[in-house]
Amino acid sequence: MPPIAIITDTDASLPLDLARKHNIVQVPITIQFGDDSYRDVYDIDNPAIFSRIDKSGKFPTTAAPSPGQFAEAFKSAFEAGAGSILCFNVSSEVSATFSSARAAAEMFPGQDIRVIDTRNLSLGQGFMALAAAEAVAGGASVEEAIAAAEDTGKRAHLFASLATLKYLAMSGRVGHLAAGLAGLMDVKPILTVKDGKLQMLERVRTQSKSWARAVEVANEANGGNRIQRLAILHVNALEAARQFEGLVRAALPCPADIVYADMNPGLSIHSGSGMVAVTFVTAK
Repeated sequence: MPPIAIITDTDASLPLDLARKHNIVQVPITIQFGDDSYRDVYDIDNPAIFSRIDKSGKFPTTAAPSPGQFAEAFKSAFEAGAGSILCFNVSSEVSATFSSARAAAEMFPGQDIRVIDTRNLSLGQGFMALAAAEAVAGGASVEEAIAAAEDTGKRAHLFASLATLKYLAMSGRVGHLAAGLAGLMDVKPILTVKDGKLQMLERVRTQSKSWARAVEVANEANGGNRIQRLAILHVNALEAARQFEGLVRAALPCPADIVYADMNPGLSIHSGSGMVAVTFVTAK
């Protein structure tokens, strides 16, 4: 374990192999189906979740990790030799995860634990944790690693195209009537992250037009800059993501290596099966 440990939560959507490569620990969000409780990513994945939703017609709930779960991660990091801990959490606008991590940090008086509200979601958050981990590997101080992460967060963008409003309706985040009408009109919303929340940017008719528009607004947001990091996100839709990647590569100056990630269940149950997205960090 490096002298500065990097911890985040599974809403970061970092692929497990990428997180392991950079010594990033992801504390799991809880997925609850009635009395059945699962650790996001570690116990249940998107195919299993959406299969269960579609068969039962019942929607799960999610819960932030408990302070005890964060405390366990902090304790393990210190026992492994860390002198400081940086904990990057999903935006406090959408989850109690940040508050839970802060409560856990208070259980370690005198220890150097910095809990950071990323004000970001999914791989925007994940790329912040990754930037900090890379800075630490290069010999950065705690303050320098935090600065690297926060700078990355300011340059991070996410644009997603939903395949359906069905799951948003089931979660209660939009009215069932609105979702039904949207389905009849074949509306495919485009979402982005703004003010720490996943917000609707536009409503577009048909999937092909939605994908094209998502790529167009991503290109506008990039403003012709070089792209430092880029990922293709999807929810239970790998083949669709590969098709979407073709549009992204044709429009954006993509880096050589692109991260592929299935958005983790803590967030994916709200966006719904079939979603595709591009998330990227513009170069300085």
